Amino acid sequence: MIRDTILVADDMEVNRYILSELFSQKYRIIEAANGIEALDAAEKERERLAVILLDIVMPEMNGIEAFKELNERGYTKDIPVIFVTGQNSTEIERTGYSLGVADIIQKPFDVKIVYRRVRNIIDLYDHQNNLEKMVAEQTTQILEKDKKLREFNDQLIDTLSSVVEFRDSESGGHIQRIKGFTKILLEKISQMYPERAYTREQIDMITKAAAMHDIGKIAIPDSILLKPGRLTNEEFDIMKTHTTKGSDILKHISFIDNEEFYRYCYNICRHHHEKYDGRGYPDGLKGEEIPLEAQIVSIADIYDALVSVRVYKAAYTYDEAYNMILNGECGQFSDMMMNCFRAVKGDFEKLAKENSSNEAA
Repeated sequence: MIRDTILVADDMEVNRYILSELFSQKYRIIEAANGIEALDAAEKERERLAVILLDIVMPEMNGIEAFKELNERGYTKDIPVIFVTGQNSTEIERTGYSLGVADIIQKPFDVKIVYRRVRNIIDLYDHQNNLEKMVAEQTTQILEKDKKLREFNDQLIDTLSSVVEFRDSESGGHIQRIKGFTKILLEKISQMYPERAYTREQIDMITKAAAMHDIGKIAIPDSILLKPGRLTNEEFDIMKTHTTKGSDILKHISFIDNEEFYRYCYNICRHHHEKYDGRGYPDGLKGEEIPLEAQIVSIADIYDALVSVRVYKAAYTYDEAYNMILNGECGQFSDMMMNCFRAVKGDFEKLAKENSSNEAA
């Protein structure tokens, strides 16, 4: 809406007349005889007000009290208020400017000076309001583009992960289950161990990064990746290179431009087969040398492998898988990870069953 209105608040009719006549050719004028009337008028005409000319000394509610109320309502953010006063004192000016008025005009008026100063204030606020509006619109556009880009990147990640998933002859729900198990563990760790808590943004990033854990299997030959029986030592050595190949591949994926997200992807790709006792691969990391996000995805990946049918094995029951991990049959994990894993037993089973039902349907 166009700001085409000036509110003149003064208890002296002659002063209202002078100011009204001064601006009436270019602006619609509303008059008020005291602070209360000024507030009522501002309430009704807020969207159209270009400026408020506010006398300081008025009955019922003076200009300073009226300004404080206007400021409390948030009106002064985009509507300039100019004090009009017959008191020529430094204290009045200091008070007015400390409150945040746009300008102070002294009575009696010099109409040419008043006109120019009021117009300058109006132009300044118009420019400021238009600039803020433009910035807000551009910010909205940037956020929308960023949202679309993130959605596109998420789709690329899921697509790339699915390529590995289907090539590995795994069910289509593997990636979604890994992400689900990972999120459950992240939230439980944040709940049980506040000193290791993740933010919501970090939980979302790590959950997405978990989908990339086996990206390096793209570089593993079919003869090894799809072999239905036990791998030879030489074949297993080649299979283990999917961790290092995956972390190398990530260096060439340009759409992972967030440094923190890239770090999560890299750590998960390279270290999700490390073991707490140092007997994992590829780097033989031990204890807390293993990034926590890699430890989390490791449990998620092992659990899903145990309860799922693979070309080389039948599925274990949920209880069997749970006990195998707790008993150390799948490698050693930290006490913290095991405490959290115990706490999410039911959540893991529920997710696995729901995903299994969806695949069957």
